[in-house]
Amino acid sequence: MPHSHASDLIYDWNTENAAPLEGRAYALVDDETLRDGLQSASVRHPKEEEMVEILHHVAKLGIESMDIGLPGAGPHVVKTVTRLAREIRDQKLGIYPNCAARTLVQDIEPIRKITDEVGIEIEVAMFLGTSPIRLEVEGWDVDHLLKTAEAALQYCVDHKLPIMFVTEDTTRTPPDVVRKIYGQALDMGAARLVVCDTCGHATPDGTRALIKFVRQVAIDHGKPDVQIDWHGHQDRGLGVINSIAAYEAGADRLHSAGLGVGERAGNTPTDQLLVNLKLLGYLAPERDLTDLMAYAQAVAKYLDVHLPFNYPVVGADAFETGTGVHAAAVIKALKTGDTYLANRVYSGVPADEFGLEQKIAVGPMSGKSNVVYWLEHHGYVATSENVDAIFEAAKTSSRVLSDDDMHELAKQAEQTA
Repeated sequence: MPHSHASDLIYDWNTENAAPLEGRAYALVDDETLRDGLQSASVRHPKEEEMVEILHHVAKLGIESMDIGLPGAGPHVVKTVTRLAREIRDQKLGIYPNCAARTLVQDIEPIRKITDEVGIEIEVAMFLGTSPIRLEVEGWDVDHLLKTAEAALQYCVDHKLPIMFVTEDTTRTPPDVVRKIYGQALDMGAARLVVCDTCGHATPDGTRALIKFVRQVAIDHGKPDVQIDWHGHQDRGLGVINSIAAYEAGADRLHSAGLGVGERAGNTPTDQLLVNLKLLGYLAPERDLTDLMAYAQAVAKYLDVHLPFNYPVVGADAFETGTGVHAAAVIKALKTGDTYLANRVYSGVPADEFGLEQKIAVGPMSGKSNVVYWLEHHGYVATSENVDAIFEAAKTSSRVLSDDDMHELAKQAEQTA
């Protein structure tokens, strides 16, 4: 529940030059954990039932769409994509599925067959490399791209498949090529254009400029309301901020993957993206993100991804403090019973909005208030004797004490009292 004097307690410089977004629909998210995310060289490919569990976590977070695989890769992917599509249908998950495909009929045909078999609509995310450096390596020219795309686009039109047209490495493609390729896709019925920062090259300024340019291309082709997606990578560590810039510049949907898994340095992290969209007001206020930790833990477990202790929001230390002065302020807020204060006095992210809570630890930088709070919070009596004993042990420790360490010390202090 918002604090009655919230505006008096936190001055928000973030709003000083914020772009006006009146009339804009809330940002949409497309989760690519089970397709783009699996291109990471270090992840384990999850089993089918594990994929289904991740799918359900995606649905609980209200994520609108999900890339459920590239069936053109072979029968094993056809099997998992079919299973996930059936789960979406049977459980009425509210996720709009899409499947990746090279801009080739042979890749799109399996998607059509799955669509016919399962009976739900699946967007065809056909992708095509367009940057000059890619053309140089492949020996292609722009005429080759247009001819290749035309055949794939016509196949989708003939079979009434929704077209999600993706240009790879858009952020390093010249304007005239972007205009020609997207123009053809729009003229042939593409309902969605995906702008890709495939190599993580873009900055926020570049992102804004490109999204605005693509929107103008759509307007020039008589499709001002075509959906535009942004697909970002983390090579410069700019995935989240570029995604925000893309939305503010006019993108409708943002692509991401759980914990930022993906090729090389990975994709924009879904978890961090959702947190920032929520805090910026770019998601509906009632959007429930309390399943965020469960989602992150499922991705970490089933893809065998290490979750760093200092990872934002879902890392073990994200809402934990063992520092005396900081902990004292949090403790004072907690004792008032005011969760608004407690979750914001030393945190830029309110833990309770994501189903989490502040945690007070005890270590070499702690004050006695840390010890008192921990003991009382865990059902012990905080006498001066046991507080002093534990405080002394903490001061001589080389690191923050674990809960197991604290329980043992508390019991020892009670026995010697």
